[in-house]
Amino acid sequence: MPTGLATVGHDDEGSRGPKASTSFVTVSLWAIQLDRRITRLMGLGRSNGCAFADSPLNTPIQRMANVSLRPAPGDGPTTEELISAVDSGFYVVGDKSWSIDMQRYNFQFTGQRFFRIEKGKLAGQVRDWPISRRTTDFWGAMKAVGGESTYHLGGAFNCGRGPARPGSPRGATAVHQRCSGASTC
Repeated sequence: MPTGLATVGHDDEGSRGPKASTSFVTVSLWAIQLDRRITRLMGLGRSNGCAFADSPLNTPIQRMANVSLRPAPGDGPTTEELISAVDSGFYVVGDKSWSIDMQRYNFQFTGQRFFRIEKGKLAGQVRDWPISRRTTDFWGAMKAVGGESTYHLGGAFNCGRGPARPGSPRGATAVHQRCSGASTC
């Protein structure tokens, strides 16, 4: 992303980063997060330029620095239109804290602000409502994505594991279906 906080020509290992965006949908995550050690072990071509360290004293690790959810093509729905289609749910604004395991399978986050949605309208703010899910279940439950007007490229100067390279993990407004009573979704 040209304006992403982690957009660099080369990573901390000296590997060139990709020149264009790559879709997680068409290419698996492991094929995107390749550092020099992994490519050598797997007999693959070259690193994807994703190895960053949190300081000069530490070894670079694979990081997903500029990951974002692309907006729906064309005009797509606005955030207000997406909210109006939700009978009961929550609208999360911003991020407060987040963490994801090394396998990128389980994650948790809290938002800066949460609003309850009732019958397609915002119905008051909710305090400290954490979200903890399996990554595959969360993305599998996505039902709608907003258009260009909902896309926001923000940024963070740290990652869920402490100080690190800056990144821009943002995207378009999205609707995810909640699971009724299932702790794994």
